[in-house]
Amino acid sequence: MNQSYQSYPFPEVFLVDRGERLQHSDQPPGLIPCWSSVPAQERVRRQQKSQGFMGVNCCLAMIVLMLFLLVFAALGIGAYQLHNMQIELGGMREGQPEAPQKQVGVYEPTLHEEDRTRSAAHVIGRIEKRVFHETLRWESKVGQAFTSGDVTYRLQDGGLQVNESGIYHIYSRVELIFKSCSSTSSFTHSIFVRRRDHSIPLTLMDAHRTVPCPRQVPHSWTSNSYLASSVQLQKYDRVYVNVSQPAYLSHENYANFFGLYKI
Repeated sequence: MNQSYQSYPFPEVFLVDRGERLQHSDQPPGLIPCWSSVPAQERVRRQQKSQGFMGVNCCLAMIVLMLFLLVFAALGIGAYQLHNMQIELGGMREGQPEAPQKQVGVYEPTLHEEDRTRSAAHVIGRIEKRVFHETLRWESKVGQAFTSGDVTYRLQDGGLQVNESGIYHIYSRVELIFKSCSSTSSFTHSIFVRRRDHSIPLTLMDAHRTVPCPRQVPHSWTSNSYLASSVQLQKYDRVYVNVSQPAYLSHENYANFFGLYKI
């Protein structure tokens, strides 16, 4: 039994008599037993370790809490900004006027601010049913037709007037439809200019087209002419297009056109 008890790590026991003299444990009983306790320095060291662990845990908890607060703050700011943007967009939509409805099938070119100041014009063929003028008339406000800058269209005689001197590129295309083979199956296409100090028109470009008769005479056929050149124009010059057989002109607006622009 004594051997089994000695295998356990019990603290060493000392017997102290009343005279406070240290005695060995094999002395007779009646003496007061006194167990040795843990030194004070060891207890202080253990308390410091436990307090250190608690401090680290508190710091980690505070860092995690701060991170959560930052995340929630960022989400709140983002939601507030998104709400303000939605309110502003709603106000802009309410303040914008409704866009006018456009006519289906008609192209209307959009001119930028710098294009509006550039001297240019493009007019398309006008369909004539009763009176056919050799000096052609045009549509200046339909489809792709426009005038801008120092160029104006003369409604009374079909001319394009330039109100600024300079070099202009001038062009014109006409398309004619013939239904019979005769001496009239040819035409002349020309561009000329009228000036204030000249009573006689000045021819700028001219083309003569002879239309060959097709093998199948009962069917109609077409012929076209295109003229283009860059010329020097003076202020208030008026440019015109002539066709010798205006009655045969195609009724397609975009088959016949006339224009110029300043280089």
